Amino acid sequence: MDESRLEQQLNFILELDKLKHVLRQSILLDTSRRENDVEHSWHFAMMVMVLGEYAPAGVDLQRVMKMALVHDIVEIDAGDTFLYGDQGEKAESEQRAADRIFALLPPDQAAEVRGLWDEFEGGTTPEARFAKALDRIEPLLLNIYTQGKMWREKGVTAEKVRSANYAVLAEGAPKLADYMRRLIEDAVEKGYLLE
Repeated sequence: MDESRLEQQLNFILELDKLKHVLRQSILLDTSRRENDVEHSWHFAMMVMVLGEYAPAGVDLQRVMKMALVHDIVEIDAGDTFLYGDQGEKAESEQRAADRIFALLPPDQAAEVRGLWDEFEGGTTPEARFAKALDRIEPLLLNIYTQGKMWREKGVTAEKVRSANYAVLAEGAPKLADYMRRLIEDAVEKGYLLE
């Protein structure tokens, strides 16, 4: 056994514990508190398993699940950025975080995990596009089924939700896009999301 390799792997795993403390803008369905990044990533990975049948033909679901698990790791350093707010220097701070955090792993694993994160961020493969669509669906569901609590608190409009989500959903998960659009428009009709 290469103990140096194992120590690098364990240091990375211990570093991931910090992700439990990164709070997102979404709240849990019982509205008791905000969701953290680990809960979101787990929920996202479960969505890959359960909703994988709606992926475009040929999508490698194991690769999508790996993206679900790594996509928000950079938020340990960069924090969560509100989708409907100012994106500011998000890309730059996330790149710095990726450089630091993924380098904790042995080089072969660092390259694999960083490659998955880069692929997700780039959104150019069918897997990354499906992953990005599911990543959008999870907080949409939380907002819709809490009667738009966080949308209303943050002053998010229907136009912001449409422009941030419709194209991503249509491109990455066309079989789910129409259903999600109907849920969003229903939220507008019910007053959960203001025009």
